This record gives sequence, C-alpha cells and structure tokens, in this order.
Amino acid sequence: MKPLDRELLNERGHHETCRAALARMTEDVEEQVVTGEDTAASGADAEALGRHLRSRAKVFRQQPPGPLFFGRLDREDGQVHHIGRRRVAEHPAAPPLVVDWRAPVSRAYYQAGPQDPQGVVRRRRFGWTPNSRGASEDLTALEDERLTAGESGTGALLTGEIERPRVGPMRDIAATLQPEQDDLVRSGPGDSVCVQGAPGTGKTAVGLHRAAYLLYSHPQRLKRSGLLVLGPNRTFLSYISEVLPALGETGVRQSTVGEELARHEVRAEDGGAAARVKHDARMAEVLRAALYARVDPAAAVELAVPDGSYHWRLPAAETAAIVTAVREEAPPYATGRERVRARIVRALQLRAERRAGVLGAAWARRMERARPVTALLDACWPKANPEEVLAAFLTDPAAVPVPVPLTEAEQDAIRWAKPPRSYRSARWSAADLVLLDELAGLIERPEGYAHIVVDEAQDLSPMECRAVGRRADFGSLTVLGDLAQGTTPWAARDWREQLAHLGKPDAEVVPLTTGYRVPAAVVELANRLLPDLDTDVPPGRSLRAGGTVTVRRVTDLGEGVAEAVRLALKEEGSVGVIASDALVGALREYAMGAGAAAGAGDGIETGTGTGTAAGAEDGTGTGIWSGDRVSLVPATLAKGLEYDHVVVAEPAAIVAAEPRGLHRLYVVLTRAVSRLDLVHREPLPESLGRSGR
Repeated sequence: MKPLDRELLNERGHHETCRAALARMTEDVEEQVVTGEDTAASGADAEALGRHLRSRAKVFRQQPPGPLFFGRLDREDGQVHHIGRRRVAEHPAAPPLVVDWRAPVSRAYYQAGPQDPQGVVRRRRFGWTPNSRGASEDLTALEDERLTAGESGTGALLTGEIERPRVGPMRDIAATLQPEQDDLVRSGPGDSVCVQGAPGTGKTAVGLHRAAYLLYSHPQRLKRSGLLVLGPNRTFLSYISEVLPALGETGVRQSTVGEELARHEVRAEDGGAAARVKHDARMAEVLRAALYARVDPAAAVELAVPDGSYHWRLPAAETAAIVTAVREEAPPYATGRERVRARIVRALQLRAERRAGVLGAAWARRMERARPVTALLDACWPKANPEEVLAAFLTDPAAVPVPVPLTEAEQDAIRWAKPPRSYRSARWSAADLVLLDELAGLIERPEGYAHIVVDEAQDLSPMECRAVGRRADFGSLTVLGDLAQGTTPWAARDWREQLAHLGKPDAEVVPLTTGYRVPAAVVELANRLLPDLDTDVPPGRSLRAGGTVTVRRVTDLGEGVAEAVRLALKEEGSVGVIASDALVGALREYAMGAGAAAGAGDGIETGTGTGTAAGAEDGTGTGIWSGDRVSLVPATLAKGLEYDHVVVAEPAAIVAAEPRGLHRLYVVLTRAVSRLDLVHREPLPESLGRSGR
C-alpha cells in the first residue's frame, strides 16, 4: 500500500471514530433534556434548566451534515489536533477528537508559517468530495505543509476549495481563512472594527465568522445582551443564512435596518428631495429641538400639594429652576420627566421635614402620585410619544420655536401637503420610520446588543447609522462595506465620518484588498471604474489568475442574453443574468427560457429587497427569478450575491437608471467569480474603455 493510501485509510478511520462520538454526544444531549424535565428544582430554576438543555439539543439537531474536520496540526511536543467546525469528544472530560476552529489551539492552523511555525511541525489539509454529507469514504485527498522544513504556500486543495463553483447559499470559510482574515475574526468582544473590503475579499464571511467566534469565546456576554446581524435586504440574508448554523451557532437574529425600525407599516413614499433631507445627519438636531421645545420652565406655577389638613408649597421660581437644571443635563426625555418629579418631591420633603420631622418612603411615593405634581409636570415637561412629535413637525417644520439648521426649501420638501387629522392616522414613509426611531431614542434609550454585524454599511444614511449605533451604545460593531459599492443617494464617502454616525469614531479601519473569489480579469475590468466613483479606495487585486471577460455587441438584446446563457450552461456552476430593474421583465423569457431549455429550470420569483434605498432596495422593485442553475437578478438586488458566470445585460442601462449608476455597475461586474459576459446593444460606458489602473 502506498504511503498516501495508508494515511488516507488512517484518517478515514479517525473520522469514523469521530462520527460515532458525535452520535453519542447527540444521544446524551437528548437524554439530558428528558432527565432535566424531571429534575426537582424551583419553578424558575427548572424552566431555565429546561430552556438551556433544549437549546443545546436544538444545536445538535440542526447541525448540517458534512465532514467533521478539514485540517490537522502536528506539533513539536507530539500533540496532534484535528480541526473542525465543532468540538467532538467521546466524553466531556476526554481530550477532543476534533478541536473547534475557534479554540485558541486552532489559531496556529491559520497563522503558522515557515517564518513563524508557532510550534507546528506539519499542517495538513483534507480534500473531501464536493457536497459531501460526511461519509468517511468521501475523504479523497490530503496535503501536507512541513513548516519547520520551510514548506508553505497555497496548495491545490486550498485553491480548489476557494475556487469551488458557487451553487446555492453562501458557505462558511472556516477551512480557508487567511491570516489577515483570522486576525479580524479573533478581535476582542469590546473592539469595534470596520472592514473596507474590495470585491471577493471575504468581508461578509469575516463578519459572520467573527460573530461565531464571539459566541464561542464569550458566550455569557453575547447571549445575555444578544448578537444581531444586519444585511441590506432579505435576499441577501437568505443567501448568508446557512453560514452561522454550519458553524454551530443557531438562533442568531438576522435582520435589515428597515425591519429593526418597523414601528409601523410603510404606507407613504417620499420624493427624492424629501428622502435626502430626512436621512441627513442634521435631522438629529432638528428632532431634538422639536422634542425639547415641549419643555417649558416658564409654565411653572406655585405648587401646593395637600397632605391631610395641610398643604405643602413650592414657589414657582424653584420649580422652574428644577426644570431648567434637568433640561441642561440632557437626559433621555422620559428620564428627564421623572427626574423633575423626583427633585420636586425631594424639595417638598425637605420643607415638610423641617415642620413634621423625618418622613418615610411611603410619604414620598404618595407625593409622587399627587395630582398637583403630575399637573405641574404636564405643564412644564409633558409626556411625549415619537409619532405625535414628528407629526407636529412635518405638519409645520417652521413652527419649531428654536432655530433649526434647515433651509426654507428643505422645510418645504418635507412638509406634509395634506396633514392628517391626528398623528394616529398618519401614513408613514420608510424615512419617517428612521426619524421615529431617532425620537424614540431621545425619549427612552432602546435595549441594546452586545455586538452587531453591519454589512453593506456604506449604503446606510447618517440617520440609519445613528439608529444602529443606539443599539450598540454599550456593545461593539463589526462594520463591513466597500465605499466603491455605495449606491444609495446618501452613501458614505469616508469611513471616519460614517463611524462617527455609528457612535464608534475610534474604530479601527482595516482594508482588505486581496480577492480570493473574483478572478484577476474581472477585478481589472472593475478597477477601470474607480477613478470615476468619487471614493478614495485602493484598487482591488486578485490571487486568482485568469478568469474570462467576454464582450458581445448584439442587435437583439434578448436573443443575445439567451445565447450567452446557453453558452454559460456548458460550463460548471451557477449563472446569474443581471440587468437594470426596468429590463428584467423584458428579459425574463429569454434568460429563464434558455435555462429551461438546457434543463436548468424555468424559474420562480424568490424575493425583493427590504432595505431603505431607492428602487428595489426599498422593497418596491422586481424580485429575483431563480431556476436550478440560472437566476435573473435586478441590478438593485445583486449586492452581496455571487455567481460562477455572470451575464450583464446592457451595462449602459444600469448606469443610466440612477444617479450612482456607475457604483451600481461596479457592484454588478464583481458578482462574477469565474466568467463575465457583457451583452450590449447600446455603447458601453466610457469608463470601461480605459486601460487598467
């Protein structure tokens, strides 16, 4: 038997041992659920124990099938560690058969090299049959790097895994994390990090793997306050939905900014000018002024509170001074109201105790509930709800009795043409919901998360950033994005400014410029657009040589797209046809028909956007049509998606469809991870004709 065959046989045997151990672990967890339900304990303790045990059992049940390890470390001290997506052991106290990729000992698998072996003699990577469900015979190859002998590099197995065809949802990259990615993943729980990632650099995967790492390394902190993943739309969230479960983490909330702010159904639509004003950072100052204009120390009157046969009095000047002092402290509005109440009662108590001696807490509580005290509060610091305040402001922006930094034209843009009879009957737009959240945060601090992962953060408006930042006041952020891919009217042009809006001005900005998925030919073409994008980002580069870019000028766009799809289906992998939203309907028959004729399915509509930008990104556009291998994608929904072969239909139409159309085209071009076709009838945008940068 050849040495390689012997090694493969031994590793398959170890995998069988791991599979048997995992089966026993699953059985033990299920048994603990049954046993735990019969445990004698108090009601609250029994409920907490049961919830914990059921949660553990759910994690085991939902673990997707697949190989249990992808790597191995042989150390100088003789220890051998198999590295996988979760820990596997024959007994909780026994040495692990598989070490979790997030464990400290696993870090050397990603970081060790010939210059710094970190005690590793040999690093082994395993090759499994594509889409293996974990059968040991699916282990078909292995590749060794003897680090102490100076061997290292990107081997065939690592390259093959990175370049594997993209079919279905996003996969985890635990087996292929690169050192610079691993550094970001293992950042501490209190560190906020911004990743400026060129296309194909794995920034989304880095953010999700950091979430999984934090849940593993700081479980109590993360599970107490929670972890939130924010994406640009539901299509994107569906695409990434299987990554965290594959890494052993279930139950993580994945949402959009729009969903997090959905106090009401969106029943109105703003014009472009109104939306830009409402998303502008100045609205934070405007709304604060509108809210605190309700506070009126001058409305204070002499307070007389009955107490049996006596009335305790407080002069108007003293109550006005209390209101003024609290307003200057700038607490949340609701907190300020209660602070005024508490100080008024304390002032009454001091006066009363000089006459009647020490008065207890019961007396203070009775004074707090006294009608004269509440009436004074209602006059000087009235209750407020966000809807009432915003409706009053949008009815007449000029009525705010303090200067606000909006021009008359801007006030006219946001003023309601036909105000509702009551704020209760108001029809709110998506931008209004962002403003309502700002007001809600001014009135009372929202519950926060321990950590939030924000993807495509360059597209958030300043006001949306503030909404995210309020939910991480006492937590940390992983901010992911690419300034060159900003497509909303208010897209960020500078990360420092965006991070200030997010409440994390000192977060480290880490650029990722090396692409592992998008090939060099596609990156070079996309880089030609950068000089015209008004963003200071370094050009991307790719470790993947090759890739093909084909330009087809046609007289019939539909037939040209159909022919490009037929040729693409002769190769392996997924095919994405991307067009401007206005062209999707006209191209559906050609694109999906070509796929159906080749046996790739005739397609169903799978979703629309749910973000807060214009067009399909606010949920009003066309959805994605998907067959077995072919998808027809509106350009406004392409962000974050990947296809082996991308057919771009009429690039000029994508550019012309919106003010930041060149940014949108940059996004569209970089969805291709192997091959790219440009099919056009109209002339290509001039930027594509310039030589590479």
